[in-house]
Amino acid sequence: MSRLRLHSERHFVDRVGWLRAAVLGANDGIISTASLIVGVAAAAATPNAVLIAGVAGLVAGAMSMAAGEYVSVSSQSDTERADLARERKELKKNPRFELDELAEIYVKRGVDKALARKVARQLTAKDALGAHARDELGISEITTARTVQAALTSAASFSVGAVMPLLMVVVSPASALVPIVSAASLAFLAVLGAIGARAGGAKVLCATLRVTFWGALAMALTAGIGKLFGTVI
Repeated sequence: MSRLRLHSERHFVDRVGWLRAAVLGANDGIISTASLIVGVAAAAATPNAVLIAGVAGLVAGAMSMAAGEYVSVSSQSDTERADLARERKELKKNPRFELDELAEIYVKRGVDKALARKVARQLTAKDALGAHARDELGISEITTARTVQAALTSAASFSVGAVMPLLMVVVSPASALVPIVSAASLAFLAVLGAIGARAGGAKVLCATLRVTFWGALAMALTAGIGKLFGTVI
């Protein structure tokens, strides 16, 4: 049996597309909804009003995340398609130049000139557009844009994240709503940061501290604004 078959390596880059959308969506769901709840509650609103504001924030935020991801990833997809169409046209128009260009890319990466040309010929013979997409444009199956997947993942993960602070509103007494929602939301963010780091193979502590810090800052600012306007009104 080949040694390569016996030696298995775990790579996480193939998770980048959905993991980024999922972590961003859940993180935004917790932070924005918790901040909205804390801000409204700090303005001396009733628990009923706080809950309504939180639900409205969940629905609006989920739709915003889905639309934003779809539009932004669609732009990336449009750019990729345009580059691939341009490359396909160049391969038909001037295949010799494109072969030289591909060989030069391998030379710059440290491959011997004669070997680079041989590799470029073999890859061109097998899949010229695929070789140029991967090595010249940096487009691969792993990094290619997936619009619907990104939109649905962001909306679903935002909703899951937003539900967490909303549940705290339901179970918390009105007198302690702000501290309970804030503390619980920071705990949720810490867990999310740890899960995202583990799924992506990154350092858990760094990711956890990063997401918790920004969550605490967002809630502190909105609580201050709610308190200020609540006092003025």
